[in-house]
Amino acid sequence: MSGAGTDVPLFPLGTVLFPGGLLPLRIFEQRYLEMAKNCLRTGTPFGVCLIREGSEVGAPATHEALGCLARITQWDMQQLGLLQLVAQGGERFRVLATRIRADRLILADIEILAEEADTPLPENFRACRQLLERIVAEHGERLFAKPFLLDSSTWVAARLAEVLPLPVAARQKLLELGDSEKRLEIIQRLLMESAVAPGRSGRSGRSGQS
Repeated sequence: MSGAGTDVPLFPLGTVLFPGGLLPLRIFEQRYLEMAKNCLRTGTPFGVCLIREGSEVGAPATHEALGCLARITQWDMQQLGLLQLVAQGGERFRVLATRIRADRLILADIEILAEEADTPLPENFRACRQLLERIVAEHGERLFAKPFLLDSSTWVAARLAEVLPLPVAARQKLLELGDSEKRLEIIQRLLMESAVAPGRSGRSGRSGQS
């Protein structure tokens, strides 16, 4: 996708999606069923933004301005009217303007943000790698898409930001940083200060996710 986009459908959720991350969704609202159907037909992404005020169902929620594109990689509809899918995070973006369709789907004009410069994981973040190695060994492809890039600063930072039991507001701040080593510095400090254990918080929801 180019550096800007128009009429990109937004899916405000109670979680934060990072580039490369997996997002399982259970969709039953008609506006999002139609959105997913169109994305599958055209091969285009939708945008995921963290909800600031409101909920995943009903009236359009107020959302953060910075989000992440999502591309559908798997889908299934075993029950009529209930679509189960998995999307994978793509580029980060900033919302420039929005409008709401008659069916309450939010469409946005967006600016694609520059891709983060990736670097080999510095030695001083060894604790971060070791923690993620344990999570990958235990959960593997249930949580993460292959390849597992444990030598990549960007990959390690994003995956830890997803799985550690952080408040969603903190996760949003990590997404907005756009610098993997700064993200790792914050995560490692949190690990040292709080001795947080790996979890899967922020992935529950109603219309949006399972």
